[in-house]
Amino acid sequence: MLLGVLTGGGDAPGLNAVIRGVVREASVEGHEVIGFHDGWRGVMDGDHMELTVEGCRGLLDKGGTVLGTTRINPFMRDDGPSACRQSLDALGVDALISIGGEGTLSCTQEMYKLGFPVVGVPKTIDNDIGLTEMTFGFATAVDIATEAIGRLHTTAESHDRVMVIEVMGRHVGHIATWAGIAGGATVTLIPEHPFDIVEVCDALRRRHQRGKYASIVVVAEGAKPVPGSLDVPEDTFDEFGHIRLGGIGELVAGEISSRTGFETRTTVLGYVQRGGQPNAYDRVLSTWYGVEAARAAIDEDFGAMVAYQCGTVQRVRIADAVDGLKYVRPELWNVANRFFA
Repeated sequence: MLLGVLTGGGDAPGLNAVIRGVVREASVEGHEVIGFHDGWRGVMDGDHMELTVEGCRGLLDKGGTVLGTTRINPFMRDDGPSACRQSLDALGVDALISIGGEGTLSCTQEMYKLGFPVVGVPKTIDNDIGLTEMTFGFATAVDIATEAIGRLHTTAESHDRVMVIEVMGRHVGHIATWAGIAGGATVTLIPEHPFDIVEVCDALRRRHQRGKYASIVVVAEGAKPVPGSLDVPEDTFDEFGHIRLGGIGELVAGEISSRTGFETRTTVLGYVQRGGQPNAYDRVLSTWYGVEAARAAIDEDFGAMVAYQCGTVQRVRIADAVDGLKYVRPELWNVANRFFA
């Protein structure tokens, strides 16, 4: 049996560990693996490389993806699906493992509906894919954001400043919530709960009245103010139809400064959150995902996605996983709120 692997969408720590897990499981079971370059683009063009156990040595802790990745999908070309079919048939690929986030997995589900033998692996540092408690890359991103908050605490305390840190989180605030709790943030703003800038400023004033002159405000890049409470720039979109985010941290910092008079600075973590080596947790989860994805492909359980649930990796349907985003649980948000100023 010949398995194919692709990595699509944004990069995330742990992608190479998944690839390594797929290759090892396939090899143990007597099967071969090839990897497609640049996600679905490589499938359409037949652009691939052989993946062997020997060739995957050293990948466990390596960031990024050796296969490359893009957001291109077959439905962007009139001949996309047919080109994929021709490529897979010509190479003799029996099953294709698609590693990606919401966009890549949604595309994978559509390809499954067209009869393609696909298996999904959930990847996104945002941790917003349904039916899995964790997506790989998330834990590493939280570690990076938490360390940054810790460093900002010291400079905030040295200068009696408010420090606003903008983290990733397009539609959900998992990174902001977890890092905000772990880093002892004064206030955390996430997409699930539109914020009132007046309440944010009031919280900071109360903290200053208690003699605490250094404050940390964590803002998810997709956080939005209560409608009508604050002027925000109109949304712009990239070539893939995604809203261009970024800048909300600077906007919030400017409002805090002008409304309170407190010296305020902004730090945008950006792509540093998903670059570099995966942490130990993500190395284990990614490896587990890779092994189980290969197992699902060998079993010809097409249309399945591997998912972490209740302490183990199980199989769910891709269609169900991409049916809706996974938002921050109210119970966890209530925990975070207990520590806001």
